[in-house]
Amino acid sequence: MREWLQHPATRSRLRGSLFAGAIGDALGAKTEFDSIDRIREIAGPAGITDLIPAYGGVGRITDDTQMTLFTLEGLIRAHAAARREQGTFTTSRRQQGTFATAATAATTFPVEQSLQLAYQRWLHTQGVSWERARGPQDTSAEPDGWLITNRELFSRRAPGLTCFGELEAYGKTGVRAGMDKPVNNSKGCGGIMRAAPVALWSDDLAEVFRLGAESAALTHGHPSGYLSSGAFAVIVRELLAGKPLLDAIATARAELEKYQGHEEQSVALDQALALSREGDPTPEKLESLGQGNIGETALSMSVYVALTTTDANTALLASVNHSGDSDSTGSVCGNLVGAMYGEQALRTDWLEKLELAEVIGRLADDALAEFGGNAPGDDRWYARYPAH
Repeated sequence: MREWLQHPATRSRLRGSLFAGAIGDALGAKTEFDSIDRIREIAGPAGITDLIPAYGGVGRITDDTQMTLFTLEGLIRAHAAARREQGTFTTSRRQQGTFATAATAATTFPVEQSLQLAYQRWLHTQGVSWERARGPQDTSAEPDGWLITNRELFSRRAPGLTCFGELEAYGKTGVRAGMDKPVNNSKGCGGIMRAAPVALWSDDLAEVFRLGAESAALTHGHPSGYLSSGAFAVIVRELLAGKPLLDAIATARAELEKYQGHEEQSVALDQALALSREGDPTPEKLESLGQGNIGETALSMSVYVALTTTDANTALLASVNHSGDSDSTGSVCGNLVGAMYGEQALRTDWLEKLELAEVIGRLADDALAEFGGNAPGDDRWYARYPAH
């Protein structure tokens, strides 16, 4: 039994992290890469102060939240499969530049493969036929599980070209990438923006970091594209457990420095920490850290905003009022501040307008049941979250 998952505040923090990530995503969806001057033309002189219409409605999410939900579903399915068969998980551990397979049991479940297949299901929701999306090892006629039955997910919301292209490539070859087998040299933010749920995977922070990084390395092969995701997953994990943000950052940075190629992300975090000591956030200060479209700046900008605000809603607005990748920084920052302040701290009018809010809440509660030791063991649960 994992004690921190049994704490009364954990449910609010987990739901808050997922809800706030989706709200930040929706707040920034309309103005992604618009200049701050253009944002002020669209939303008023104070910039974005509320949800504005995007993708044909108010509160609509983008691919950032869609992929985050499929990450969480993939983790639940991997964990449920091992629990059902009383097996263990196949994981890769990085030590001094090499990788070795962890201890195995009679039955092994590669969680990275479960994540890969979850992202292939997401690819199918983006207009790719299941035959092309599923990969050559899968002969199923259609995708399974509960999440993909929610038809609202079948909407294309400006998916990242790197994610889309590499998942299409997997659909053709069935070859899974990883830190030890980079698929490209991309350090785009498409890895980090979906990685928050990895925080639930383990009480071993080194394992949380590793899986966060491996989850991003499925599509992004540059160290700054995947190590940012590992650091992010550790920070979210510590916040969910009630740790202060500065302590969570320090813990993540210590794990980060164990990996080759960490320097860009380490420097970016140091810059965010230094800037946070200069007072309240402004668009100009935030933009001095970057645009948020690559892994290391998506994390550093989000950390900076979380450090310089005192409530979740102010942080969410600050995280999207800049000239860069506003939906992604809104999503990543939202995952952080939602875990810090909890669901009850979020504006109710935003939650009421948020697309897929019921699905997000139900998936969060199912994850807490699965990882907290209270998951049902009946056929209905395993049909909802089937293996792989």
